[in-house]
Amino acid sequence: MQKLLPAITVAVVMTLLPMCGIVLVNGDLGPVLDFFPLPGCVVHAGFSWLVFVVMASIVVAVITPLAVKVALSRTPPKLLPRNPYPRWWRGAVLLCLVSWILAWTRFDWFARVQPFTFFPLWLGYIGVVNGVTYRRSGRCMLTHRSGYLVGLFLFSALFWWFFEYLNRYVRNWYYTGVDGLSLIQYALFATLSFTTVLPAVLSTYEMFVTFPGLSGGLDNYLKVDIRYPRVAAGGGVCIGCAGLLAIGIWPEYLYPLLWLSPLIIVTGIQRLLGRATIFTPLKHGNWKRLFLLAISALFCGLFWEMWNSFSYAKWIYSIPLVQRFHIFEMPLLGYAGYLTFGLECGVAADLLHLEKAPSPVPFDNSCRPPEL
Repeated sequence: MQKLLPAITVAVVMTLLPMCGIVLVNGDLGPVLDFFPLPGCVVHAGFSWLVFVVMASIVVAVITPLAVKVALSRTPPKLLPRNPYPRWWRGAVLLCLVSWILAWTRFDWFARVQPFTFFPLWLGYIGVVNGVTYRRSGRCMLTHRSGYLVGLFLFSALFWWFFEYLNRYVRNWYYTGVDGLSLIQYALFATLSFTTVLPAVLSTYEMFVTFPGLSGGLDNYLKVDIRYPRVAAGGGVCIGCAGLLAIGIWPEYLYPLLWLSPLIIVTGIQRLLGRATIFTPLKHGNWKRLFLLAISALFCGLFWEMWNSFSYAKWIYSIPLVQRFHIFEMPLLGYAGYLTFGLECGVAADLLHLEKAPSPVPFDNSCRPPEL
């Protein structure tokens, strides 16, 4: 418990900051403190080409150099022993397919449990991905680090509930198909669904590690060595805290900070405490873990949005200034949030010291998470 005290303190502070922002403006905390899902779409500022182009340019400027480096690396494929798929893999594939069919169809006999397809669908996905990792490396979380995987399931619910809480300030998404649920039913349904977020992203990450070409050349790339790291970390924490506070004041314009501020705050505090962060390998020019975490979340995001599009219980986006060019329910620029979210998934695992387990992929230790 003592080891978790700093993380709990940080979580409480991050929870209170946007609330303080609302108090500074008008003091109306009613919608924030209401546990049940937010009501339907909130009318936000209309689409702005200027904002869209500026935000898209920033995303392209960050991603393009890394993608080009990978594309030009011509990393030779590793010759791996082909292990048989584990026995449970076919069951995971079947669970995923059946849940997918049930999520997208409207059978009368299934109507009472129609809203509850999310959890088995993603449980199947996690099993499928772990099976692919096992076939390629002979190891996976499900077979060799089951305790780690269970820990991810448990922490994942708290992890995503925090982002649900922040969304009450910016109201970028809302849910439909859950109106018939009681407060207790919704709490259980949502919590069970949220348990799959971290296992899905981090299982995908470990699968991607087994494909060296996905991050080729990024183990020896641009070195980022900050001269005064503690000063930079302290400044980052202050900026991140100011960002969360400002979300409660100007949610219409600062909603991207929902994804950026927690990352900046937590990694800044880790650095101030003398611990390694997910950015520590950049000092030696190793960008592999960051890149793979980002594309893992993006990969999961594509499945989240695709499966969500025809499900009964689903989320719908309402994002100020960039609500256009949808891929499924998500506007195009919204997918950029998954890139940052992938880094936060890595940080979340680090906070629980879960990443001390050995790398599941023996041939590539360059992607091992940092020891805390």
